[in-house]
Amino acid sequence: MSGTQAWGFTDDRGTELGAARVPLRVVAYVRAGAALLDLGVTPAGVYGSGHDGEVLDPAKAGGLGAAGVPYLGPGRALDEAALRELRPDVIVDVTYDGKSPYALDEAVAERLGVPLVALSVGNELTLPAILDRFAALGASLGVEPAADPAPAVELAAAEAALRAVAARSGLVVLALSGAGPEQAHLARPQAWPELAHLAGLGVRLLDPGPGPGANWLTGDWARVVELRPRLVLFDEREHATPPYELPSGVRLTPWNPETPPSPAAYARFFRVLAEALTA
Repeated sequence: MSGTQAWGFTDDRGTELGAARVPLRVVAYVRAGAALLDLGVTPAGVYGSGHDGEVLDPAKAGGLGAAGVPYLGPGRALDEAALRELRPDVIVDVTYDGKSPYALDEAVAERLGVPLVALSVGNELTLPAILDRFAALGASLGVEPAADPAPAVELAAAEAALRAVAARSGLVVLALSGAGPEQAHLARPQAWPELAHLAGLGVRLLDPGPGPGANWLTGDWARVVELRPRLVLFDEREHATPPYELPSGVRLTPWNPETPPSPAAYARFFRVLAEALTA
């Protein structure tokens, strides 16, 4: 696809975006940028969320660091002059509510006169649908859909392997994000597309039970012990804390709740989980 062709894309807010030519310089939220890199689009720069600091979180970075993609810092505190210097043709963010970009104030893009794409990563879409939407954006930016079928093949193989392991394993799994010695945020599996997908593959995910919170139930570590998980998926992002108190003999496996929405990234995660379930 030539960069001189007109470009159009409708994002997951229903916003119709367009430009006189296909965008060549993409600036993105870290999660979206790492996914685009996997798909074959190297961002000109990436920015973080309100959880992120001034240095790129390695748990969220994917291949961005190795590719030398500049990190601009947290999106809500973004240096607009630094962003302008990158001369973006399009900005790519994610959305959890289907209404607003998650990490960047849309007014920033408006002041730059740059279209802002927001792709859904919330539970209104399944994981395969989320992956398809990022693939569609990549195709609109010039990625040939059949250029490299290997990641899709690897994902299908990783899913098949995980399904087979889950059918044999009796381990019950709890996903959580540590919030210090007094608190842990326990994930509700059906609120997370990737966790719901794991359940569909046969992984025995624990629901933390009734209480406030759509995505997480916030409780103390005693609640984790009460649930008696045999495997804990713990949030490995830098703003989260390691598990403080767990049942005896529990296994630990890192989990990035912001895994890049690409077949390659999820294939890696599913292989790691399959190994943890068989260890």
